[in-house]
Amino acid sequence: MGEPGTKLWASAGVAVLASLLALEFAARRHGHPGPLTAQSREVILAPHSGPLLYAGLALTMVVLTWRQRVIAAGAAIGIDIAFWLVRWAVGAEMNFGNGALWVVLGCAVVAVTRRAGRERVLLLKGAGLGLLLVAGHKTGDTWLLITSKTRALVLDQYLATADHALGNPSWLVGRLVDATGPVGVRTLEVVYGQLPLAAALVGLYQLRHVAHERRFPAHHMVRTFLVIGLLGPAIYMIFPVVGPVYAFGAEGGHWAMADVWPNTPPPIGAPLPMPFDGITPRNCMPSLHTAWATTLFIHTRNGSRTMRYAGTFWLVATLGATLGFGYHYGVDLVAGVVFALTVEAAMRSLARGWDRSGTRLVAYGAVVFTALLVSYRFLPEEMAAHPWLAGPLLLLATASVILFYARTTRSWESTAVPVPLPGPRTVTPQPELV
Repeated sequence: MGEPGTKLWASAGVAVLASLLALEFAARRHGHPGPLTAQSREVILAPHSGPLLYAGLALTMVVLTWRQRVIAAGAAIGIDIAFWLVRWAVGAEMNFGNGALWVVLGCAVVAVTRRAGRERVLLLKGAGLGLLLVAGHKTGDTWLLITSKTRALVLDQYLATADHALGNPSWLVGRLVDATGPVGVRTLEVVYGQLPLAAALVGLYQLRHVAHERRFPAHHMVRTFLVIGLLGPAIYMIFPVVGPVYAFGAEGGHWAMADVWPNTPPPIGAPLPMPFDGITPRNCMPSLHTAWATTLFIHTRNGSRTMRYAGTFWLVATLGATLGFGYHYGVDLVAGVVFALTVEAAMRSLARGWDRSGTRLVAYGAVVFTALLVSYRFLPEEMAAHPWLAGPLLLLATASVILFYARTTRSWESTAVPVPLPGPRTVTPQPELV
């Protein structure tokens, strides 16, 4: 990679580290470990999510040769078996994933100590990508903690009122999911909970040629996925919402306004901020699961038929889960789609170089997203009173962003020129990881 690209990655690394440090201090002010502490503990202690750690290892291995991948995978499994035996012997909490984290960190050490030049940068990028996937999850957990501790009042009444314009979809889908029984509920739980793993698999598909070409593509899904997770929680702080199952359901306990979800939609009234507990995350507006699933759907469009079907299924099932489990209102999903397309457009523009079309697309998406939040906050009663006007307007605004995005990106693809490899490619034997 050339000098400008290296500086860009270095600047991004410094920015990420600064963000993690800031979140670490913020979490400790509330008596909880931050993302750096949480991830450091998983070097020795039982990890929170073994599949996520192995997904991070898989992303790191895209820069390795097949022989190196076999060595890395074998080392990770061997380390996990050793940890498992020790935990079993002492009666500690059982889980796996430490081996994957050790190998990713080992790749970073090898890059610094046994690589040079372009190969060092490539291996550091691979290790950094794997660590960022895990760090993004830890960062999200910390943000959710901060929202619950710093936002005593929530705005659920405003969204529940505005949701009348869409026909209260959370209440409707909640009843449908209940009717599917344990099989339907369990399927949606898996889809909802393993979205990061699905994203990693799609990312692996997009990055499958990295080891051969010795460079990363200019843009891939993992970049957008991580940026959505970085920016979204900041909006949680501006628009704190806990969701129907908490504000209007049994999960909210005595903090809930009423126990009516999903059987009886709340009546239309003058909404007010309502106090809520200091435990439940304020993580509804926008729906980041919807934003991530939308991004996954976009990035599977150029894949195989199986990949396209999987992307469509994951999007539909995620939307069903977010509504059917009472985690989100319908207006959250509308905002999540617009948010995803705006971030994706910005990341694509950053990769290809900003021009007028990219700037207009990102600006339009940002304006529509802002207009949605403003209308939810200041016009919910009007939206509920005129659902046949407000509902179609919400959908048309979302459709306009989708259409603008599709037309702009199609134009980009039709005028794209092949990007040459960074300098002549020479195949030289590389030292093994071990």
